[in-house]
Amino acid sequence: MSGTLNKVMLIGHLGDEVKMHYFEGGGCIGRFPIATNETYTNKQTGEKVTNTDWHNVVVRNKAAEICEKYLNKGDKVYVEGRLKNRQWQGEDGNTRYTTEVHVQDFTFLTTKNESGAAMQQPQSNTNTQANSSSAPAASTPAPAQNVEEEDDLPF
Repeated sequence: MSGTLNKVMLIGHLGDEVKMHYFEGGGCIGRFPIATNETYTNKQTGEKVTNTDWHNVVVRNKAAEICEKYLNKGDKVYVEGRLKNRQWQGEDGNTRYTTEVHVQDFTFLTTKNESGAAMQQPQSNTNTQANSSSAPAASTPAPAQNVEEEDDLPF
């Protein structure tokens, strides 16, 4: 195979609200973090261990506006896209680097019932709307349809 591939698929929960940035030409981007978890049992201690990874997600134009309208902190989402590395000069003069997932496709996975239940629990920090899953998804990829509970994932 002579070609290359840059593709990432994530299923996780939003760690914050979608932050929008608008440009003079009418375009916009939305940025938000997604948390993914890996859970396993330590064979020596028998203790259940959970590792969380955070991913910086970037969505553009109409897709960003849809995400801003329907996604809230804590919502579960499937995103598919490409990894992109960025560098910039920090205020202290040091060069900073980040890796982002530039979304090409997404599906909202939080249901109305889950959003409504989160709203009824006062101890929850999740600010969800009861209609978050009624949003038009960009598409419905096959992997997102067969998703089991997050603890049952084989990876």
